[in-house]
Amino acid sequence: MVKKKLPYRKVFQDYLNDKVKLKAYQKAGILLLVVVIAGFAGWVWEFCLAEISGGFRHLYVKGGNLLPWLNIYAYGAMLIILVSYRLKRYPWAVFVVSAIATGLLEWFAGWIVYTVGHGTRYWDYQKEIWGIGNIDGFVCPASVMAFGLGALLLMYWLLPKCIYLAKTMRKRTFMTLAVTLFVVVMVDDITNLTLKNLDLPTAQDFYLSLGWKIK
Repeated sequence: MVKKKLPYRKVFQDYLNDKVKLKAYQKAGILLLVVVIAGFAGWVWEFCLAEISGGFRHLYVKGGNLLPWLNIYAYGAMLIILVSYRLKRYPWAVFVVSAIATGLLEWFAGWIVYTVGHGTRYWDYQKEIWGIGNIDGFVCPASVMAFGLGALLLMYWLLPKCIYLAKTMRKRTFMTLAVTLFVVVMVDDITNLTLKNLDLPTAQDFYLSLGWKIK
């Protein structure tokens, strides 16, 4: 599995100083891994928040997939990398720029769903104890701060770790891992979206049948 020994510290320093040389397949594999891991981390975050606000009385369904993965967090991770990659030598800049960008993404996504879905809301900060200062229930200062902190984890832990894997694992092993995880998540996401559009039972209906709750 391991291609060669390479100190993580060196990879991290090269990453900060824009000295990391990556092949096309490595860049692609890294992005696929970030999409999968960010979506999973977002699901865990949302699930924990739901449990805390719900008093740990029930298990709560988050998202519409069978697997623990939320696509909005995957999109957010891509946006963070896009707007802050060249700022990565300055953590404060990564935090500020990413918080603003993801805050706008959250507001816009919430507004689109609400408008197109005729009042549908996937989240509503007006009903949350930490939603003080929210804008139309779509975004609030607490969520923006959380996204900013999440951006620091992404840019200074997750992304460098994925780069390290790309540099140290054999091409076939690395790409098999990245592509397999991505395909599994995408099949789940597309399948449940299709079932929903056809008014057929989805993964969410499955969890509800097990006694989980929506929050």
